[in-house]
Amino acid sequence: MENKSTVVLASGGLDSTLISVMCRDAGVDNFPLFIDYGQRAAVAELEACRRVYSELNLPSPTYMNLGGFGKVIESGLTSAEKDVRLDAFTPCRNLLFLVCGASFAFQKNAYSISIGVLSEEFSLFPDQRQNFLVAAEAAIRSALGRSIPVIAPLSEFSKADVVALARDRSIFGTYSCHAGGRLPCGNCISCLEFVNT
Repeated sequence: MENKSTVVLASGGLDSTLISVMCRDAGVDNFPLFIDYGQRAAVAELEACRRVYSELNLPSPTYMNLGGFGKVIESGLTSAEKDVRLDAFTPCRNLLFLVCGASFAFQKNAYSISIGVLSEEFSLFPDQRQNFLVAAEAAIRSALGRSIPVIAPLSEFSKADVVALARDRSIFGTYSCHAGGRLPCGNCISCLEFVNT
């Protein structure tokens, strides 16, 4: 029987939640993994992730605490001392996610890892592009001695596409602000993505 399972890198945001719903609807078992890397929004993201996944009858996300990363690697996403938008680049963040996702996939005997990157037309950072995903997949294969494909199901879509797809699937209540407040800050990259949809 073909292994139709994936580790979804879950953030509590719209993109990763949509991926989990798409997996469920396609009959693909998914293991959502929430990574706390010391981001300012960790508490709000995890709360939204758990609540929305429960409301949508999705598997409960597994929590991984890597908070020390954000204490040492300061960016606008991990430190209130930095500008949440201008200093948003967090070095190797997506690589960290994929390494953790691959380890979890290996442990769960999952076939792949799913990450919520959008079309390269909208990417701001090098770790959001296809060449990075291909290189990361090759490194994972070398590290584990077997292939775990890195899948980006939304890589052909814009944020407007994702919003429309999520609305069609009744996905509401996700959290996407990098500042971590109760209300969206309106200034971070994630908030501005929604303004421009």
